[in-house]
Amino acid sequence: MTELTFSPLTIDQYDEVIALWQASEGVGLSGADEYENIRFYLERNPGMSFVAMVDGRIIGAILCGHDGRRGFIHHLAVHQDYQRQGIASQLVQKSVAALQAIGIQKCHVFIFRRNESGIAFWQANGWEIREDIHIMSKHI
Repeated sequence: MTELTFSPLTIDQYDEVIALWQASEGVGLSGADEYENIRFYLERNPGMSFVAMVDGRIIGAILCGHDGRRGFIHHLAVHQDYQRQGIASQLVQKSVAALQAIGIQKCHVFIFRRNESGIAFWQANGWEIREDIHIMSKHI
């Protein structure tokens, strides 16, 4: 592999990142992931989301932000040709470090129950499944 670099995710990278997320098993996208919504999220949470690049091409991305109390990771994906090389863990570390730098002490990740490989990844990296809470949603 040529040199791997990381940088904050910018809205200018939207098309490449959304294509990566669309091609990644276990990543669920919705209207909340349309261009304007991601632009607003990145503006509200600067320096929290990152991309991994090889030869100028995005091969990994993480979407992360916070509400002032808790951090949230919504999407993490690495192109299948680059998986199992520690890139996802490095993306998570960068987002978590950004949260810690502003005093956020806890982070949640959203993951589908059927995403067994994703759950295994998060557990292997020290994250725990919460059985005591449910997420409830409503379109408003």
